[in-house]
Amino acid sequence: MPITCPILFPALTSEEFGELDYVVMGHAFASHRDLGRLADETIYRSDLAARLLAAGIPAQREVPVTVSFRDFSKTCLLDLVVSNRSIYELKAAAALAGEHDAQLLNYLFLTDSRRGKLMNFRPQSVESKFVNAVSTRAERREFTVDASQWRDSSALPEFVVELVRDWGTGLELSLYRQAVVRFLGGEAQVSRLRPLSRKGVALGNQSFDHVTSDSALRLTALEAPPPPVAHHLRRLLDLTPLRALHWINLASHKITFTTLHR
Repeated sequence: MPITCPILFPALTSEEFGELDYVVMGHAFASHRDLGRLADETIYRSDLAARLLAAGIPAQREVPVTVSFRDFSKTCLLDLVVSNRSIYELKAAAALAGEHDAQLLNYLFLTDSRRGKLMNFRPQSVESKFVNAVSTRAERREFTVDASQWRDSSALPEFVVELVRDWGTGLELSLYRQAVVRFLGGEAQVSRLRPLSRKGVALGNQSFDHVTSDSALRLTALEAPPPPVAHHLRRLLDLTPLRALHWINLASHKITFTTLHR
């Protein structure tokens, strides 16, 4: 199995999740009241889990989810799973932000779970936010492929398509990148610094993921890539000694392969 988790999450309705969440939030507010605002995330996670267990509610911390493909494997940890039904991601930040939503959504997609919740213990009162997955893994495995602008003889497009057919779209971009880098030979071989210059003026070095010694790779996950993206990638390419820049965009329902030349 490409994605494994010791828990099989049921497809909860909003009402079912709400009933359980009402109880969980009661214990979260009690934890915040007793511990204050300045503890670390791990402390709140341990305290909330202990309170739930003491109340007879199953709670598991740091539940592993392993993502694998061929010889690549990575394990992510779910902060808190309650009653084998719902995922909670706990934070101790100034405020909840977009990257927190994206992280929890990634976990929902990985586990093919429908609903989860963020909780932040740093503010005056516990800040919380529901996050819902709008598509199933089966739906995220359905996409089209456009390789009409790809100009490279490597097996990279075939690898990426097979990878996404396995995992589905919508996961954190870093996961796809790590799998691709592994396929291309590993971080030490693929990620290298290149000098950038403008009209003979040296600007410094920038890291690029390499497909070959003279071509680099850029992965994005844009739903509707605007025309300026290709324009800016070309401008970046022109600053380098590279021959080509291969751009792969992983949208929800379409994978686009494009090669840009100097």
